[in-house]
Amino acid sequence: MTDPAERFARAESAKAHPESTAFAQSQRFELDPFQVAGCHALEEGRSVLVAAPTGAGKTIVGEFAIHLAMREPGAKAYYTTPMKALSNQKFRELQQVYGADEVGLLTGDTNINGNARIVVMTTEVLRNMLYAESAALRGLRYVVMDEVHYLADRFRGAVWEEVIIHLPPDVRLVSLSATVSNAEEFGDWLDTVRGDTAVIVSETRPVPLEQHVLVRGDLLPLFDDRAGVATAQVNQELMRVRSFKGPIYENNRRSQEYRSSGMGDAAKRRPYKGNKRPIRPSNVQRVERIDRPQVVELLGRANLLPAIFFIFSRVGCEAAVEQVRRSGVRLTSREERDEIRAIVDDRTRTLRDEDLAVLGFFEWRENLERGLAAHHAGLLPAFKEVVEELFQRKLVKVVFATETLALGINMPARTVVLEKLEKFNGEARVAITSGEYTQLTGRAGRRGIDVEGHAVIQWTAGLDPQAVAALASRRTYPLNSSFRPTYNMAVNLIDQFGREQAREILESSFAQFQADRSVVGLARQVKEAEESLGGYEQAMVCDRGDFAEYARMRRELSDLEKKNRSDREAPKATQTERQRRIQSLRRSLQRHPCHECPDREHHARWAERYWKLRRRTDKLRGQIESRTGTVARVFDRIVEVLTALEYVSVDGGVTSLTPAGATMKRIYGERDLLVAESLRRGIWNELDAAGLAALACSLVYEPRRDDAAPGEHGLPRGAFRQALRDTQELWVRLDDLEQEHHLPGSESIATGLAPAMHAWARGAALDRVLMEADMAAGDFVRWAKQTIDLLDQLSLVADPPVATTARKALDAVRRGIVAYSSV
Repeated sequence: MTDPAERFARAESAKAHPESTAFAQSQRFELDPFQVAGCHALEEGRSVLVAAPTGAGKTIVGEFAIHLAMREPGAKAYYTTPMKALSNQKFRELQQVYGADEVGLLTGDTNINGNARIVVMTTEVLRNMLYAESAALRGLRYVVMDEVHYLADRFRGAVWEEVIIHLPPDVRLVSLSATVSNAEEFGDWLDTVRGDTAVIVSETRPVPLEQHVLVRGDLLPLFDDRAGVATAQVNQELMRVRSFKGPIYENNRRSQEYRSSGMGDAAKRRPYKGNKRPIRPSNVQRVERIDRPQVVELLGRANLLPAIFFIFSRVGCEAAVEQVRRSGVRLTSREERDEIRAIVDDRTRTLRDEDLAVLGFFEWRENLERGLAAHHAGLLPAFKEVVEELFQRKLVKVVFATETLALGINMPARTVVLEKLEKFNGEARVAITSGEYTQLTGRAGRRGIDVEGHAVIQWTAGLDPQAVAALASRRTYPLNSSFRPTYNMAVNLIDQFGREQAREILESSFAQFQADRSVVGLARQVKEAEESLGGYEQAMVCDRGDFAEYARMRRELSDLEKKNRSDREAPKATQTERQRRIQSLRRSLQRHPCHECPDREHHARWAERYWKLRRRTDKLRGQIESRTGTVARVFDRIVEVLTALEYVSVDGGVTSLTPAGATMKRIYGERDLLVAESLRRGIWNELDAAGLAALACSLVYEPRRDDAAPGEHGLPRGAFRQALRDTQELWVRLDDLEQEHHLPGSESIATGLAPAMHAWARGAALDRVLMEADMAAGDFVRWAKQTIDLLDQLSLVADPPVATTARKALDAVRRGIVAYSSV
């Protein structure tokens, strides 16, 4: 029974927060304390940062902000996400609550009801609206930034900070983040730039997570059940498996038969643990892995489906589906198969039959009807959306996915299986981090459905249970800024605020905030070192003379003698000069008054400590100097380049934009300067629509490390080749200019996808284009949509004839599977 004092406190809280109380009562679940705290902070007029585990229900706080906006006549709320797939999903969810008329979607290539009171968008779209001072921002009261920890992304992270800094002061910000270890630091920065911000951190999963290791046919607990996860004490049985190098576990048949027979509701709810008594025959050398179909069947018997198997390779995901299908596994009933076919056919009805054949549609649909699917970035977006929908409806039971599935999509499972704890990062196989482990296993456990979620690690040769336990229990994943000024950012800031205020704004970034905080720590170290140096100076005082001078000569002599011994390949003149200096120092030391001091070596020991600490202190001072004003210094270098190219002009100390600079304000992306210069010089004027599409693709495309350049023979002929050569020469000149101003420059132009994009824009069939591109359909669609984004910018900012050509190119590229949209 609830304590009377607690009931009174709840009643008082409800009275003080009527909107939160009414909202909470309308939800399907009772709100958790962190959700209630977030709603209360918003109702009190504060911004809020909520950091909580995957699947904990952070978005409830964002949805409450939308609820508050809709209670205020004319008020608007924007909901931003890092990915179009997330935006599409949230758009559909909000439409179900508020109706189609009140909800809009803006994702760059999709514009639905953009002036609605609730608009879901990618973060880049909101950034562009802020710089353009869009009229649609009028009435904006709340902005929800979902997955705000994306600001650590080195390619796109800066956009989050730009939005946070530039939002109007009266807009309340709801920042939703995965669990990070420096949430308070990030919250302090938000408090500085956005005003009063409540920081709410929860590390409690709404559905507890059970961690297992799959050894042959047995699911053994990772942690000792008696010790509890908090102690991170590893199950000693796993340690024996490792130390004996090859125990084999025998399945407990009686337990299996009981569970598979469906005897009793309790058996259905209880996961199968198997027999925990190892048999250790002396002739066994290794623990055999059971194959995937057996793992799927084991999870099915143990009532641990639906499950997501994370496999860090697209090819591996597709191969896994085929392997399980070939084994004859079928996880669906006749009614479920009929429902799956109806949904699949409905969702893909706008795709052409010949394209469906190229995409392997019929085999894919058969796999879905068996309850199996792959999910990765190479999958056609339309197919990915179908997999997500069927999994959410509990029709697909097993998904083999790459880690992209762990990034925000609402696809929780009862069980997550990790076949390996390492992945290929583009250069080498590396162990996954504790943050990645938490993100992946965070998909396990469906709120309101499962009593607990399950993470299953498959035993592999060399697996260290202690290391797995450390990975599972560690809670250190800091959020670090990746912010850096760009040319587009610079011209927009100068135009709105002037150069000096722009510098001040950049110094308010989270990047500079973190750098300044680190400077505080370094300055403390310098202060402590200075105090120690004073003591060392006193300890080496000599009544015969200046021992500091004597010690300096001794150190120089020691350094030169070491260099002389190790650097025997130096030119003879260098060696002679070095030897001359050594002899001079020896004579000076012998003549120095401190040389005859009876306590000379005692003083020398203190002097050695003094010089070592002095060197370290000087290094710390250098670090302080390099971190102070870092972001503003980069901005100054960018402005110097813009001045040299006449995008900005300086007159009487006032920096302003030229007409070319005004054009650059509306060019976004990694190649902003190259695109602006190409337009200004007219080097794309002779291109036709297909040629401009191919060139735009070359500017956005990022090849895989092992991709070879196609060579000029594979590229479109005619005006394209001349335009490409001129663009490449321009890139070289700009790169040289950036290097002169100590800026990092950019990657060279990648033409690997240009022939395929040229063919696609000329109407070629999908099978020919995918063969030319040598890539999965999903990858081609992704690059095509990025090409569309750039063509769309050109259609708006370029002068004729490029603007006209860009509009034709847009229509040519936006067709077939590229044009498909489920919303």
